[in-house]
Amino acid sequence: MQKLLHTINSPKELRLLKTKDLPQLAQELREFIINIVATKEGHLGASLGVVELTIALHYVFNTPEDQLIWDVGHQAYGHKILTGRRDNFHTNRQVGGLSGFPKRSESIYDSFGVGHASTSISAALGMAIASQLKGENKHHIAVIGDASIAGGMAFEGLNHAGVTDANLLVVLNDNAIGIDPSVGALKQYLTNVKKGTQKRNNIIKALNFDYSGPIDGHDIEAIISELKRLKNVKGPKFLHVITTKGKGLKQAEEDQVKYHAPGKFNASTGDLISKTQSEFTKYQDVFGLTLVELAKLNKNIVGITPAMPTGSSLKYMMNEIPDRAFDVGIAEQHAVTLAAGMATQGLVPFCNIYSTFLQRAYDQIIHDVALQKLPVIFCLDRAGLVGEDGATHHGVFDLSYLRCIPNLIIFAPRNEIELRNIMYTAQLGLDLPIAIRYPRGSGITIDWKQPFEKIEIGKGVMLKNGHTLAVLSIGTIAKNSTEAITNCSNPEAMAHFDMRFVKPLDEALLHTIFKKFNTIITIEDNVLNGGFGSAILEFASKNKYTNSVNTLGIPNTFIEQGSIAELQQSVGLDAENLRVVFNKAL
Repeated sequence: MQKLLHTINSPKELRLLKTKDLPQLAQELREFIINIVATKEGHLGASLGVVELTIALHYVFNTPEDQLIWDVGHQAYGHKILTGRRDNFHTNRQVGGLSGFPKRSESIYDSFGVGHASTSISAALGMAIASQLKGENKHHIAVIGDASIAGGMAFEGLNHAGVTDANLLVVLNDNAIGIDPSVGALKQYLTNVKKGTQKRNNIIKALNFDYSGPIDGHDIEAIISELKRLKNVKGPKFLHVITTKGKGLKQAEEDQVKYHAPGKFNASTGDLISKTQSEFTKYQDVFGLTLVELAKLNKNIVGITPAMPTGSSLKYMMNEIPDRAFDVGIAEQHAVTLAAGMATQGLVPFCNIYSTFLQRAYDQIIHDVALQKLPVIFCLDRAGLVGEDGATHHGVFDLSYLRCIPNLIIFAPRNEIELRNIMYTAQLGLDLPIAIRYPRGSGITIDWKQPFEKIEIGKGVMLKNGHTLAVLSIGTIAKNSTEAITNCSNPEAMAHFDMRFVKPLDEALLHTIFKKFNTIITIEDNVLNGGFGSAILEFASKNKYTNSVNTLGIPNTFIEQGSIAELQQSVGLDAENLRVVFNKAL
């Protein structure tokens, strides 16, 4: 049998195939994705689940003239492979390689850059309205999952689209799971639709969409037939497609959470290749296990996450104390204001949101929490550079976007013990909200489960004394700083301070430092604009200090994908680059 995939360099070649040949192409495409991701790693299950849908969309619609948007983009590997990136796909998520998500600068077929959920309908509607205004006859397709469509922004897009005559097609890829299983009343509604028990009150029809489905998302002929019909339907349309995440790989179908991004695995058997187990615990697990420990001591503690119970390790509390742990779905704004409401009633909400996702709830932090001085405890997982997920996921803006908000405490632990102690301190009762930011990955302390100690708010610590040069670090970048100091030409001359709090700053300690050291270096894994270094410069200016202050951090640019070690080296935050800077300053 002649292989087909290697002949497809763009959707033009795809459209030359006969419909009867497309199931073979689907099988080859699945095998290609499995073989590459097995060795290079990446997001597996989502792309396997939409292979037939991907082929059908490019087969029926005239992409890139017709514009196709993949919500979030975890599921777009097949799309990338069919649109001229097959031979480069092995570079996916690597330094200098393809992005793990659709990206406008990468391909004309990537109509809209994605990475965060629930944006596709609004973007596609905007494109459709623009086409109308320009007199163009284009189709605009948004492919969105059942978890993402529950996000508030998706509903805003549906609400607007329903009162337009825009040429918009929303394809609901319904597999009942995002990264973790979907939650909420909408999920139950969609389940009832699939079972045929939801006979009345079709939500989508009520919003003035032409609704069709549900149809089998793995029956390629059925999908093509329905897409061809919908091409001739005017106005907003909605196609409900049922798929299986991980389709075609037994283990990925059976354990959809683990095989969302499984790491390396055996492409033939599907079995995971065991990694060398780190002797250190992941920060997310330190958070999750500590929260359970504290919640057993304090009955007012509750945990909240927007659709990331596994990624944030709130799963531990959901398993042990399920009535006090809440997965609210992809709804960051709701998560924050829900926490605010709980805080007004005396509960102690730990609101765990990835740093990059908290950006989506900025007004709620200001208006609903900080303005009212409600003691919500924000736990910002994945702060700093996060690695292969790239620019859409790096948590490098939080110190800057949070520091300007009044009434908000900001703390960055340098290790797991500090994380535990600030969580303990926060639940004892604060008069203000607090943001605690910590990185992705493993910590540095084996025996991190120490007895709790209260941390004094606004107090930094001296890690090492010296007499010539002062290094001020914030958070876990202290590890690289310590290593760099140890390997310097004159480590005895260098002092190292962990400031711990970006807000409030330990001004008493800073006065001591500025009076003793002529040269000061600040280090952070946050953008330099408005971050920790800026706070130190503002302190110096306010107090009329003229010391030499050198700020090190993330430059004013979006950082692309790569391992955390590679990215730290690229921006000069690895231990060796820091050592060079320190030696020059001595």
